[in-house]
Amino acid sequence: MAIRLKGDKDIENIPSIKSKALKINLNEHIYGSFAEIGAGQETVRNFFRAGAASGTIAKAMSAYDKAFSDAIYGVEDDGRYVTQSRLKKMLNHEMQLLEERISREESPNKLFFSYANTVATIDFAKKFKGHGWVGIRFQVDPNEDYNEIILHVRFKENDARLQQNTLGVLGTNLIYGAFYKHHKPKHLLKYLYDHLHKDQLEIDMVNFSGPRFADVDNRLMSLELVKNQMTDAVMFGPDGNNLLAGAILYKKNILALRGSYRPVTKVNMDMFQKSYDMFVNDQRVDEERTKVIFEITLSNLKSGCEHEEVNERDFLDRAELLCSLGHTVMISNFQQYYKVVDYFSKYTSRRMGLAMGVNNMVDLFDNKYYTDLPGGILEAFGKFASSDVKVFLYPFMSEERGLITSDNLKVHPRMKELYKFFKYNGKVADIENFDPNILGIFSRKVLSMIENCEEGWEEMLPNGIAELIKKHNLFGYKQEEPV
Repeated sequence: MAIRLKGDKDIENIPSIKSKALKINLNEHIYGSFAEIGAGQETVRNFFRAGAASGTIAKAMSAYDKAFSDAIYGVEDDGRYVTQSRLKKMLNHEMQLLEERISREESPNKLFFSYANTVATIDFAKKFKGHGWVGIRFQVDPNEDYNEIILHVRFKENDARLQQNTLGVLGTNLIYGAFYKHHKPKHLLKYLYDHLHKDQLEIDMVNFSGPRFADVDNRLMSLELVKNQMTDAVMFGPDGNNLLAGAILYKKNILALRGSYRPVTKVNMDMFQKSYDMFVNDQRVDEERTKVIFEITLSNLKSGCEHEEVNERDFLDRAELLCSLGHTVMISNFQQYYKVVDYFSKYTSRRMGLAMGVNNMVDLFDNKYYTDLPGGILEAFGKFASSDVKVFLYPFMSEERGLITSDNLKVHPRMKELYKFFKYNGKVADIENFDPNILGIFSRKVLSMIENCEEGWEEMLPNGIAELIKKHNLFGYKQEEPV
């Protein structure tokens, strides 16, 4: 028996994959079907091998041929098979068959489930590692509606057979977790890696739905994926729903803005609007294929202590304000900007933009941020140079030096030549037409004013944001008691 990874508060022996499958099989109430496309019947195999499967497995199938798959589940509008839409059709179809063929009157205590996956494992040339969608629709009470857990995964191993085995372990962990750990969704996420390593598999999206997950905020579940290092970054849209990065960034021009947004201010919006105008006016940028991302790093969700827990309420406050302004939010583990560029480069080769302030630009040329790279800062800037990326620099008003732009900002003396090379090779553009009247606005100042009930902070925020803060008592806002 293995021991659960260090850091899990519930230290306990991890049940083997066989014992998990057997526990499901021996539960006389659990009954359902398996439908697996693209990597064989790897999950259901674990249940067959465990024994006593006849009372659990209603049907196991693999509609591997595309024509048969289309005939069973219908044709996708985009012609693809490894999609969330395909997975949902599989879950719907298999559950409908189960309900049609098994009488509730004869089986009043049965807990129905349908498990499905649609995946593409590594290709023969080993250039494409593979990815897939995995999900389960299930009951924990025969009189309740169905619950659902859907995952998107990316394979990291370099062998198709290893990826198939990994998928089988993940699927078993998911089914076991759905029935026995659904009351602890955060723990359930961790248990998905039982007998797996993060070098084998990345889970970059998860969605919980159904009566048992009515109180689950999927944005917080996405945050858990990043906190637990199951993935490097997650995204959600203006409606608050989780998004798959590959689906929204594929072959797009990307403009990213990093900040704490605690709260979002007029400066943040001015930086966005002015950098966006410059970005889309670039001949190498297609406005119709441009995606704007507001990024918050995990370190920006903490007050400073490395081991401090993320304040989930504070995280949701920031996310809700950005979403209310119609923006897509990304939470990442990327402290260094070159990692952001690396991440986006997985999905696009088109021109990218990074909008940042002067202080962030100075940090970009600080060698202490590149100690994890064998080649140090030169290796990081080699990654910048090989990518089609441009920095849009928002100015800073200094009491001592006046307006600071790319022409007069100061980096470490040893970095001057590197900075000159970076700037004069067209990698930096000063943001033009900025609003000089708002340069003195800083999020930390606004936050302090809100917390101390000072007047005047409302004027420092975009339209509608102050009203939301007051309405929902965000960032420690306290309504004044009537005299």
